[in-house]
Amino acid sequence: QVQLEEFGGGLVQAGDSLRISCTASGRPFNTLAMAWFRQAPGKEREFVAGVDWDGYRTFYVDSVKGRFTISRDNNKNTVDLKMSSLKPEDTAVYYCAVLRFYTGDARYTEALDYWGQGTQVTVSS
Repeated sequence: QVQLEEFGGGLVQAGDSLRISCTASGRPFNTLAMAWFRQAPGKEREFVAGVDWDGYRTFYVDSVKGRFTISRDNNKNTVDLKMSSLKPEDTAVYYCAVLRFYTGDARYTEALDYWGQGTQVTVSS
């Protein structure tokens, strides 16, 4: 069992930057591949970014490459998502997640069924 808690969302304007964070507990954090997913109104939850257990390998969905950066701190059991050049289409509830495996391919991701309450990110035009 893993408990996840996301925080740091908010309302920003297009072009702004925002950092959201997640804390995890319940299992040794440095053994877990972690990720961020998001869900926009009326859409399915989608993968955004993933990071391997040691933080050295990351991968992203094409729509955020070059704008978002995922990172982790295994001493603090946290995983962050730094978002830059935000667009209105980035508006969603963002969730951190535990990946079943690190694949390095955004087309093939599977999260374990542990979810926090999410954090709302709203980007105005």
